[in-house]
Amino acid sequence: MKDDRPFLVSSSEANASDQSSVESTWRNVVKRRTFLHGLGAATAALPATALFAAERDPDRDNHGLTRGDAAILRLAAAIELIEADLWQQYNELGGAVDHNDNPNPGNPSYTAALANLDSDMPQYISDNTDDEISHAAFLNAYLESKGEEPVSFKAFQTIPPTKATGANQNLARITNLRALNVDTSWYFRYRSTTNPDLGAQFPQLLDIKKQPAIPISDTDTDPNALVPLLQSLPITDPKARRMQAIANTAGLHFAFIEQGGSSLYPILALKATSLEVLRILLSIGGVEIDHFSLWHDKGGNAIAQPLAGPNGLTDPETGLTFPDFNNPANQHNAKLSATDQAAGSQMFQTNLILPEPAQFLSQDLPPVSIIRPTLTRNGGAVATIQAFIADNLFFGQKDPRFLETVFRLAREADAARRDSDAEDGN
Repeated sequence: MKDDRPFLVSSSEANASDQSSVESTWRNVVKRRTFLHGLGAATAALPATALFAAERDPDRDNHGLTRGDAAILRLAAAIELIEADLWQQYNELGGAVDHNDNPNPGNPSYTAALANLDSDMPQYISDNTDDEISHAAFLNAYLESKGEEPVSFKAFQTIPPTKATGANQNLARITNLRALNVDTSWYFRYRSTTNPDLGAQFPQLLDIKKQPAIPISDTDTDPNALVPLLQSLPITDPKARRMQAIANTAGLHFAFIEQGGSSLYPILALKATSLEVLRILLSIGGVEIDHFSLWHDKGGNAIAQPLAGPNGLTDPETGLTFPDFNNPANQHNAKLSATDQAAGSQMFQTNLILPEPAQFLSQDLPPVSIIRPTLTRNGGAVATIQAFIADNLFFGQKDPRFLETVFRLAREADAARRDSDAEDGN
């Protein structure tokens, strides 16, 4: 039987009516553990006899996980549940098919605007959504197979869905895509020869603050007023421009979300003790990197001719403008370092999607094409949650225990070390 409460406790504790008493008991008895149950494609809860199986001595059970490996996988499951939640929203509104491969009616105008970034966008969105759901389901099932409790955020689904056509009105969310602060510094980071792990910092490509990445309502954006295709630009109708700006924001947000996973999984892999856990992290992490390359390409299309138009494309509601960054006249505002300024047009070139060679490990070594950052302080678990918060991804989350839970999971994952490792600055 499924248990959708945020914490698994004993049967006598579960009958307590005072939530604070339950949580206090949980803190005292379970301490470091977060006994959670899966979201969406979750598996069944463990029997009572298995609830505390994870507290066994891992050295005495070859089938168990070390505490560090369990913490790493719980955090990975949490991240995948967060990503699955946001991608399901994108898919409902602009994807090709639902999770059962049925045609998705979506939001016709939003889907058309996304197609201006790439005609295959609806299919890409559906595929990415399925990937994240599969990652979360696998990680939770693997945790259970090792006597660990799976992760669930079902109790924290408190954010009402958007009112726009296509959205599931019967499902509350844990993430919010309607007022995002999108960090676009990844654009320069992957074109620069410098590395954040060696102290490099990068400005924003665009200042995207409190901008929707999905339609808010049918009043704000008409779902049936189809956005003109590229050959029909410039877009003259204000609501169509509004919808295209929302889709452009989504295109840049896709890349922001997936570049985080590109760094997080290698960082977690460096901490794993079990070779099987290492295999899991590298295998899932490789797909996250694949996602980033895909969305890097589509994000570039949001800021290139002909989509940007000769004077840029401006959201009439927020004033956010997407210029053509292939035009040198639009490249002077970014506050790039002297090193990055010397790189010239490469720093803005919109059809670059693979990591440019950058410094790695030491400035004395030659540049190499790599994922960056790969140090815990810059791209680890806590840094990832902090980036999600800065993104405004959890705006409107009503239960304070949600952030308490994800930060606890993140701290435990960052604290994990391979059994044989000494401190190495990671």
